[in-house]
Amino acid sequence: MNSESIVRNAPVDGSFRIIPRSEHSISRKSISSGALRVLYRLHEAGFRACLVGGAVRDLLLGGHPKDFDVATNATPEQVRELFRNCRLIGRRFRLAHVVFGREIVEVATFRGSSDDGSGDRHLVDGRLVRDNVYGSIEEDALRRDFTVNALYYDIADFSVRDAVGGMDDLKRRTMRLIGDPEQRYREDPVRMLRAARLAAKLGFEIAPDTAAPFAALGPLLSEAPPARLFDESLKLFLGGYGLASFRALERYGLLEHVFPGTARALARTDSGAFRHLLEQTLANTDARVREDKPVTPAFLFAAMLWEPARSTAQALIDGGSDASIAWPNATARVLREQAQRVAIPRRFTLAIEEIWALQPRFSIRTKKRVFRLLEHPRFRAAYDFLLLRANESPELAELGRWWTDAQEIDSGELANRLNAAPAAPSSADEPGAAPKKRRRRRRKSGSMPQASGGE
Repeated sequence: MNSESIVRNAPVDGSFRIIPRSEHSISRKSISSGALRVLYRLHEAGFRACLVGGAVRDLLLGGHPKDFDVATNATPEQVRELFRNCRLIGRRFRLAHVVFGREIVEVATFRGSSDDGSGDRHLVDGRLVRDNVYGSIEEDALRRDFTVNALYYDIADFSVRDAVGGMDDLKRRTMRLIGDPEQRYREDPVRMLRAARLAAKLGFEIAPDTAAPFAALGPLLSEAPPARLFDESLKLFLGGYGLASFRALERYGLLEHVFPGTARALARTDSGAFRHLLEQTLANTDARVREDKPVTPAFLFAAMLWEPARSTAQALIDGGSDASIAWPNATARVLREQAQRVAIPRRFTLAIEEIWALQPRFSIRTKKRVFRLLEHPRFRAAYDFLLLRANESPELAELGRWWTDAQEIDSGELANRLNAAPAAPSSADEPGAAPKKRRRRRRKSGSMPQASGGE
């Protein structure tokens, strides 16, 4: 990226505003011991050492960051010489990871704005695929993405340094991109998703000039590596702000470029039940993250893609396919389309397929089938998904209540109930499918015709 365009479009001229310790709220007590050790050792070795990025932003907002990143004028190799517990990673951005037990402190060298040929910067069609050109702290500030992420806490004097108006944007609760938005998004289209995610997480608004290119440049997201978009999807939806992130993606027209089938399904006039299922899934996931409970991407993606799979299967059935064939074909088609945007690992797609495939089995309440389903390793996830689907129809709501009750009584009483009551008829052989037509048996010559319903 041209350094002149960055400076020209930056909120200020790149010179640092220094906020002394007496005028900001960051205390060393709020910084992890590992990060402090890295900062002090770099400083004592004669290098510039600053806490930077989301940790500084969140500390200034009164939050409690889990990760602490350090920026320095030491090269990755010099950092490794100072710390025996250090490893160098990354090709696109060369980084040092200093490991203290479970804590990893990421250390990045100040990045430069211009390459005199001695560095390692490579662009392909405007996209920055490698950037290992080092420079000053002033240049580094202008290389960062958003103004609120370009604040530095300097261990030398405990001041906060701001070269791009980040402190003012914190007060305005505004996400603003540094530099020319169109050029920065062309360098890295995933910045559009990052803007939506951080705005959702922080409760900020995206500045109009920062959001303006989304409509024209959103299609560039289809060129981002699907594996990277999977990682970004986890940050969007499993970070504790999934519902807000989803609404931000919809609001800014970005959902269709990452989950096209989901966006199409939500755009339909009859999407109310699906929207309820999806938003309830995200709200439940957010609650589990806040309570430090485990969450799984498989359940999330099963909800995100449920209506695309269901409607695809129904279309195949309406076209004459048998439900037992339509559903596997629909599942494969939807997951294949999604994989072109977001590379969901196979271990999760297998779980998604099982969650969907178990849905029709809840309707078959014979003794043998009920106990077999209760013992299925994916029962709990499939049952939770059934409860989320309860808004689709009164029949599904009743089915959810029945299976809730079945888990709360002991197996002996459940067996007695199943023996005493006729099995509830199955309305479909696959989720959302029409009932299968029964094939009439051919009777052998000379045999008596079977009574109706005797098959």
